[in-house]
Amino acid sequence: MTSIPAAEPARAPDAARMLHNAQRTGEFLKSLSHPIRLVILCRLSEGGASVGELETLLEVPQAAVSKQLARLRDDGLVIARREGRSVIYSLADTRTQRIVGALYDEFCA
Repeated sequence: MTSIPAAEPARAPDAARMLHNAQRTGEFLKSLSHPIRLVILCRLSEGGASVGELETLLEVPQAAVSKQLARLRDDGLVIARREGRSVIYSLADTRTQRIVGALYDEFCA
């Protein structure tokens, strides 16, 4: 009697792609998992803001705001632009805007 070979997954490349996307999503969600970062992102969903504005909103030291902004910038969720002597932070792209907008509507408003 011959053995029947096991069927191969029909969509192995899709599974690999899904795993890759799941890893990227996990990293994105890690960026959102800190309360200060989440409030910063919710505020930036309304438009750009300086470190000073965020410091006033959050009532935490400037160093704490800058540290979290650096993490968000490194993770690709925010961008910075210089306006005179100030640096204005805003959400990096439409994907981030959509996701943070949904979170804002659900939890921040």
